[in-house]
Amino acid sequence: MKYYRGFNVMMVFFHARLVLLSVPKTGTTALMTALRPYADMVISDPPELKHSPVYRYNRWVRPMFDKVCGTELEVVATMREPVDWLGSWYRFRRRPHLDGQPTSTQGMSFDAFVDDYCRGKRPPHANVGSQAKFLEAQPNGCHVSHLFAYENQKALHAFLQDRIGVSYQTKPENVSPQADVTLHEDMLEKLKRKHPEEFALYARIRA
Repeated sequence: MKYYRGFNVMMVFFHARLVLLSVPKTGTTALMTALRPYADMVISDPPELKHSPVYRYNRWVRPMFDKVCGTELEVVATMREPVDWLGSWYRFRRRPHLDGQPTSTQGMSFDAFVDDYCRGKRPPHANVGSQAKFLEAQPNGCHVSHLFAYENQKALHAFLQDRIGVSYQTKPENVSPQADVTLHEDMLEKLKRKHPEEFALYARIRA
């Protein structure tokens, strides 16, 4: 896997031999809006397919190109620093229209949200999945070929423009409300202890 510092549908660019996976809360909306006109296939519904992890892409989409076209696509995805990723979920779920819903984080601190995320059985507001699980390589060899860090958008855009052969511009979309996402040291240590796989994968991108 090549790692890069720097999407909300799945998109296939057949001539570029690329598929872009949409890892939730990694700024995919703006990128997908810009690239949609150039995609050969856009999977925007249902959510189970548009936010397909590697294992679901491997099971449902990859075989189609393998059996019909005899082609193996390279998989591209973005990962966000784990604490920042959780902070984005925390802010996203503070939106007013979620008030009173089990998924709302309104009225709780970021520390409390992360503590709930570290539970064995997470409550609905903290049940947001795992980037490491989303990006996990499969036993048959299907894996993310090019993994970019969310913080290094420049490298991501340069790669896509070169491979797809287009120039595009993005602008902010789907921005979450502002909130204090300061995580206390003891909670950070707990998060690292409970979910070392998230930090290990992100560290490989930054290496």
